[in-house]
Amino acid sequence: MNTNEPPPITSASGPRDHNCYDIDPNAAALKVYADDGHNYLLAYAQFLYVDSFANPALEQDPEAPPEKMLIRFALADVVVLGSGLRTLEQALQKYELNHVRSADRRFAAPLKLHVETVTLTFTKENV
Repeated sequence: MNTNEPPPITSASGPRDHNCYDIDPNAAALKVYADDGHNYLLAYAQFLYVDSFANPALEQDPEAPPEKMLIRFALADVVVLGSGLRTLEQALQKYELNHVRSADRRFAAPLKLHVETVTLTFTKENV
């Protein structure tokens, strides 16, 4: 028995901290963890629509995320780039998506979903 083996490395944060999304059937708002380091809470009462499509950046960069999703609220647009985004779309359809954030690709395999980037742009001035 080798007693010199280092102990397994564990993250200071739990495994759920790496999820790029979470579902809550009682969600009244979507928490957006944007890549700029800011967190935003957008009320579902102001949710307008979702537009999902192939990422046009693929034409210029074959390494770009394959899917793009625009989540439009009355005062803000959330753009999500990644793959397997249909899961997010289904949760939004039911108003159950609790949060969205980008995650390292190594956490994508078990979820069959990868959120590479999340950006938020306000659509009205002085917000």
